[in-house]
Parts: sequence; structure tokens; C-alpha cells
Amino acid sequence: MQYTSEGIKRALAGNLRGLASHQRMMPPNRKLRAARDDEKRLKPSSVLLLLFSENEELIICLIKRPVTMKYHAGQVAFPGGRIEPGETAMETALRETHEEIGIKPERIEILGALSELFVDVSGFLIRPFVGWLKEKPRFSINEAEVEKIILFPLLKYRDALEETELETVSGVLRVPCFRFEGEIIWGATAMILSEFFDAMEDHLD
Repeated sequence: MQYTSEGIKRALAGNLRGLASHQRMMPPNRKLRAARDDEKRLKPSSVLLLLFSENEELIICLIKRPVTMKYHAGQVAFPGGRIEPGETAMETALRETHEEIGIKPERIEILGALSELFVDVSGFLIRPFVGWLKEKPRFSINEAEVEKIILFPLLKYRDALEETELETVSGVLRVPCFRFEGEIIWGATAMILSEFFDAMEDHLD
């Protein structure tokens, strides 16, 4: 099935599974909701699931963080970051995407948003937005924040769930993941992808 921007917009406007989607890809011993004692360490942030269509496949632009990053070093992620004072969550997602991979906000059509996600290990409270590009973009990478871009074919890999053992800040964990081109997509990125896949299944398939 070939997804269109209008179809994805309709799917995102429907009921989302939220925690149920996140839980399927959640690493062990993590919280899905922030508790009262987490409030002081919360870091409101947003990310962008940036999509385009190519050869009847839906491509999402993922990035790999450099190992020098303070948080989630070396992990596969979406463009995004912390919300600055005076910004909306959507403005942050668009600004960070421009800063990190060089795509100007005016080229991106925002189709909707997914459910907020709390990342227990780092305190990030993430609002994911979904954006659409009319064609494959030319990227300009900010090497301080992005090691490389990963163009992940969503339709081909959405059912390709695996488990693997990873060395994390919490020790060795066995985590659900997707594997693609030698990279492991897990944690918050996989949890957000899980809800996007569920939205497409619920409202478009």
C-alpha cells in the first residue's frame, strides 16, 4: 500500500494507542509516565518524523548521534531537541531539523503529532511531530550533532521486530529493536515508531 500525505494526516487525527504502542518497544525497568518526583529533571523537547515517498516506499529520515553527545550518544534518533523559551514544541522540531540536517521549515508540511513520551533514563519529555517532504531532500549535516543520516524504509521494516542485548547506562539490557544497515533502532526512537506504525495500521491498512 502506498501512503499519501493526506492519508497519514487522517491517521494521525484519529485515536492513537499511546502507551500501548510505546510499551511494546520499551526497554526493561523503565517508566512510561513521569512521576511527581521526576518533575524537577524533566526536559521538554520535541522531535520530527520526517517522511518522503520514493519508489512506492515510505522513507523516514533518522539520524545517528555522535558518541560525543551528552545524552543518548551513538544512538539512532529523530532530528529534535529541547524546547527553548518562547518556542512551541512544533517550532522546536522544525528548528532542530533545520539545524541538524539542513531542511528548511518552509519545505516541510506538518501532518500531525504523536503521543508525548517520557524517557526515564534522561528525563526528556518528547512531543513527536510528523512532517512530509514532497521529494527526497538534499541534506546538510551538522557534524557536531549528527554522525550520519539513515533513510529507513518504513513499510519494509515495520514488522521486522527483533531483540538484542545492549550495553547501556543501566547495564546490559535485552531490548526490542529494529535492525537496519548495521544500526540498531531501539529505546525512545523505536517506541515512537511503534505508535506511528499502529496509527497507520488502525486507520489506513
